[in-house]
Amino acid sequence: MRPWPTAPAAPPSCAGPAHERQRPYLAPGPGTSPALFSDEKGDEQMSDHAAAAADGSRAAGRLSVVDRFLPVWIAAAMAAGLLLGRLVPGLGSALGRVAIHGTSLPIAIGLLAMMYPVLAKVRYTEVGRIAADRRMMTASLILNWIIGPAVMFALAWLLLPDLPAYRTGVILVGLARCIAMVLIWTDLACGDREMAAVLVALNAVFQVLAYAALGVFYLNILPGWLGLPAQSLRVSFADIAVTVVVFLGIPLVAGFLTRTLGERARGRDWYESRLLPRIGPIALYGLLFTVVVLFALQGKTITAQPLNVVRIALPLLAYFAIMWSGGFATARRLRLTYERTASLAFSAASNDFELAIAVAIGVFGATSGQALAGVVGPLIEVPVLLGLVYVALWLHRRLSWPQEASTGAAVPAATRVQPPGSQPGTVAQHPQVMFVCVHNAGRSQMAAALLDHYAAGRVEVRSAGSAPVSTINPAVIEVMAEVGLDLTRQVPKPITTEDVHASDVVITMGCGDACPVFPGKRYLDWKLDDPAGQDIDTVRHIRDNIDSLVQELLADLLPVARG
Repeated sequence: MRPWPTAPAAPPSCAGPAHERQRPYLAPGPGTSPALFSDEKGDEQMSDHAAAAADGSRAAGRLSVVDRFLPVWIAAAMAAGLLLGRLVPGLGSALGRVAIHGTSLPIAIGLLAMMYPVLAKVRYTEVGRIAADRRMMTASLILNWIIGPAVMFALAWLLLPDLPAYRTGVILVGLARCIAMVLIWTDLACGDREMAAVLVALNAVFQVLAYAALGVFYLNILPGWLGLPAQSLRVSFADIAVTVVVFLGIPLVAGFLTRTLGERARGRDWYESRLLPRIGPIALYGLLFTVVVLFALQGKTITAQPLNVVRIALPLLAYFAIMWSGGFATARRLRLTYERTASLAFSAASNDFELAIAVAIGVFGATSGQALAGVVGPLIEVPVLLGLVYVALWLHRRLSWPQEASTGAAVPAATRVQPPGSQPGTVAQHPQVMFVCVHNAGRSQMAAALLDHYAAGRVEVRSAGSAPVSTINPAVIEVMAEVGLDLTRQVPKPITTEDVHASDVVITMGCGDACPVFPGKRYLDWKLDDPAGQDIDTVRHIRDNIDSLVQELLADLLPVARG
């Protein structure tokens, strides 16, 4: 077996923004030591630890300058905002003069720019299956609407007992569950976008129904029960609903329409391999813009009251750490996959700062201590949760993770399928197979179409190329039409480490060193002629060879169903 380049245990671009995940894996440059990949016969294989150790240097080299130094750009955006707010007279007032439901228009634009690309990446057809997982939904509701507010209430009273205005503002932040930034953190951490979208929608509904009631409880009723000073709060349900509609509804509708119309016009392959990489960077630029504006709005106040900012930051820092760790531990106890674990953890730790700021300003005034506490919330949240993104990615490499069914629910024993090459004890509802060749215009497309046809929904099939061309080989389309399979709407697409990492079996067809390899996965190499430039009879013979191999593979994947 020939040597192949190693690939990290997690997608190498996960530390950067989500649009990097759409790029094909590039083979290591000169000087990188290759490892032998393993097929079903048990050839040599690079250890997980060696792959993880090699990950950092190669991954960093493949990211763009912006992505590679994301923490630096975040810090630079913070510094720029502070300097602008401090040095430019009246800038904060000018930025805050025009507002959408209590939130500065520039911040609103930044938030919408952040959320739209992420919501355009969500596969909405998967949402129903994810929402059916009662374990996740129950865990999320408990973490977000019972544990989260209680933890923030306790921390606020413990660390700010002598500062009632700041204490109230911090509690308001804890009551506002996230419907925006959680999508960014989940995407950066390579979490489950579909699950994040479901949890965001769930939080949005409870935001409208529960925020005002929880505010009265935690600021008035509970302190009275405990013999502590109470604080009255009057918040309109309608005002909260408008905030949710603006900051979640608009980008959600835009993302849904973009995917629906894009797939309808050009197909899913084109949409995910061509369009998404173009709109993906908008999320990062929106994040940096929002950070600059946030710090510019409060630059003078923050630099003039550094000790107060530090006092406010203490309960927030503790809160983010406790909630993220609690969400992560809960997901591990439920044996969720890494992707869903990351989504649940970041959902639990994130907060809807735009709502908290709007409520604080509307009830207590723009210059109040409550409003300052609300503003400090996202200023602490951005760098802390960005750091937790890297913690999540590190834990992804260091820990073992189950492979669950797509809904996250337990699969009945009679329907369980153990994919070849998977670790003992793991369960998948459907085996996932990926075919990889050079151009993704012939062999891999035929194999994918034939397996999908024979499996009838029992196998999830993907195909990609190391150097994809623009169209499918016409001869391939013709010979596949002879057996009743239409490839005219298929579009060649590049390899992504995300797809390879998600596959149980990867079948290569001469793609060479550009094919990514993950230790522990099952690989097959089918020796087939390339149909490019061949006459129709030769292409028909290649199709028949692929047909035989596909049927053998299916019998191996689904022995019970085939027997």
